[in-house]
Amino acid sequence: MIKKIIAAVILFSILLVGIGYAYIEDNMSGPVELTNPVLLNIPKGASLSIVASQLKKQNLISSRMVFIAYTRFNQQSQKIKAGEYEFKGDVSPLLILNRLIEGEVVHRTITLVEGHRYTVLLQHLWSEPYLKETLKDKAEQEILTLLGEDRGQLEGLLFPDTYSFTKGETDLSIIRRAYQKMEIVLADEWKSRQKKLPYENAYEALVMASIIEKETGLGSERDDIAGVFVRRLRKNMRLQTDPTVIYGLGDTYAGNLTRRHLKTKTPYNTYMIDGLPPSPIAAPGREAIHAALNPASGTSLYFVARGDGSHEFTSNFSDHKKAVVKYQKKRVKNYRSSPPPVTVN
Repeated sequence: MIKKIIAAVILFSILLVGIGYAYIEDNMSGPVELTNPVLLNIPKGASLSIVASQLKKQNLISSRMVFIAYTRFNQQSQKIKAGEYEFKGDVSPLLILNRLIEGEVVHRTITLVEGHRYTVLLQHLWSEPYLKETLKDKAEQEILTLLGEDRGQLEGLLFPDTYSFTKGETDLSIIRRAYQKMEIVLADEWKSRQKKLPYENAYEALVMASIIEKETGLGSERDDIAGVFVRRLRKNMRLQTDPTVIYGLGDTYAGNLTRRHLKTKTPYNTYMIDGLPPSPIAAPGREAIHAALNPASGTSLYFVARGDGSHEFTSNFSDHKKAVVKYQKKRVKNYRSSPPPVTVN
């Protein structure tokens, strides 16, 4: 009789466990109705109890205890990964658990725009609330040291692109990736460059690319603008490009380039210095780098803005002056006329 009672108890216990597990399975597989997307943040080191409480608080599960029981029974509590998650549409507690185990966190993006100075790119990173600021109080040289860069200036070394990141990732992480990608792109483009270009190294090509980036209004003109500047260097003519002058003026530039500015000597005033300035003046994209290393052939040595983003290209100073009258003096009352060509002796 005792054996029969024991057997009955065991059978009943098994039956209860089976019913209980079936209930848990059914609860974990049941649909969760989400009228709006839900963001869930799992902090590092969070216990299963804390995770379940957060899920319950945000109505992602109906039973905290069921979620804990299922997760522990399947030995998955230690597999849940920290991070930011988004749930929307048709989900279930089981699907949610699987995503937490797989670490399918939210990936956000931030875009660094070509033609911007590195200070502007940094400010853009710091405006992103989901990135952690670690560089805001650091000087340029400190950032360069963190990157392992010894060229002395960060300008132009960050590749403009769209970068993916997760919540809590640092600004340094994005900067390091942008720096590494610029190294890769520049090396790749340098390998396929035209022969006999007037650059001693890839960094000089990067300097030229930054000027092309700032001078270009239409992408289709990059190669032509590059051709003008390369021919000028080959003929020992000064580049005479306004963006470098503006860069050299720094914070003193208020938006109106004057004759006085053109006579203000800085390492970047290409109306007064020979050859290239000492560093890039902005972040060039791949297209500008490619143009600097593969300039268009031709004879033009000058260009002037037409006012619609395009330029008029000319091969001699006489025609250039006519283009200036046509496109600039009639449009701007206080126009600063271009100086005559300067040849380096």
